[in-house]
Amino acid sequence: MESEENIQPSSTAKSEVWEWSKAIIIAIVLVVLIRMFVFKPFIVDGPSMQPNFHTGERLIVSEWIYHLRHPQRGEVVVFHAPEGRDFIKRVVALSGETIAIKEGHLYVNGTILDEPYIQAAIDEYKQINGLEYNTDFNEETVPTGTVFVMGDNRVDSKDSRMIGAVAYDKIIGRADIVFWPINKISIVNHKK
Repeated sequence: MESEENIQPSSTAKSEVWEWSKAIIIAIVLVVLIRMFVFKPFIVDGPSMQPNFHTGERLIVSEWIYHLRHPQRGEVVVFHAPEGRDFIKRVVALSGETIAIKEGHLYVNGTILDEPYIQAAIDEYKQINGLEYNTDFNEETVPTGTVFVMGDNRVDSKDSRMIGAVAYDKIIGRADIVFWPINKISIVNHKK
């Protein structure tokens, strides 16, 4: 009788260990797949996206969205830059559109682009420095299959004005959520 009681708990313990092992393996596989194909963390490094993003902030970048459609104006994207680093910038012009900066105004297809996400910075910079936030840039047509990106901090950003338009296949994804520091947790504003 004693031997039957000892066998039963041992069998149950092995079964429980096996179930926990399966659950852990499935969780690890799901985390790896989600991390590889759906979301990716990104750390902001540098002042180029101030005042909207700051060094050390951590973002969740959605990789899947651009498998469904192309980037849209106003979206904040992370991409592989020519020098082998990943940059974060805002899409300001799309394939086939013309872009120019004249007298401090950003023009897309001959119309001034409304940029509410940096308007306060534009006003403050002009008031303090007496200069335009955007320096002049000759009109250029954005090549097919690319987007023109700029940092929100136009006076301190290495972007398409220097490195050229960004090809779709160089874009990692769209920045969607700031998750660190905790007091900055928010959904990224992609206003056009």
